[in-house]
Amino acid sequence: MKIPSEGRLLRIFIGEQDKWQGVPLYEAIVILARREKMAGATVIKGCMGFGCKSHLHTTKILRMSEDLPMIIEIVDSKEKIDNFLPHLDEMVKEGLVTLEDINVNIYRA
Repeated sequence: MKIPSEGRLLRIFIGEQDKWQGVPLYEAIVILARREKMAGATVIKGCMGFGCKSHLHTTKILRMSEDLPMIIEIVDSKEKIDNFLPHLDEMVKEGLVTLEDINVNIYRA
């Protein structure tokens, strides 16, 4: 699949324990992105972070968190990302969604 050299990066910051209809939210978002034929999606698990409530989540043994930060990154055309956003409005109850215009240098299928 080839996407335009100009694209958009969608980044979604959520918690590991966040759910959507009984499944982990990060998993539900990636499955939906695949169903919507997005170019690709990656989930990154953070080892430390905090959100708007300033509660620290960490993997350090003395403060082990069961709700580590999760980041989902999706890169595609501006139009496809814009069409995906209404789904996130429904699914993400707490979290942060960012958008960046990007230049895509190489994409190979």
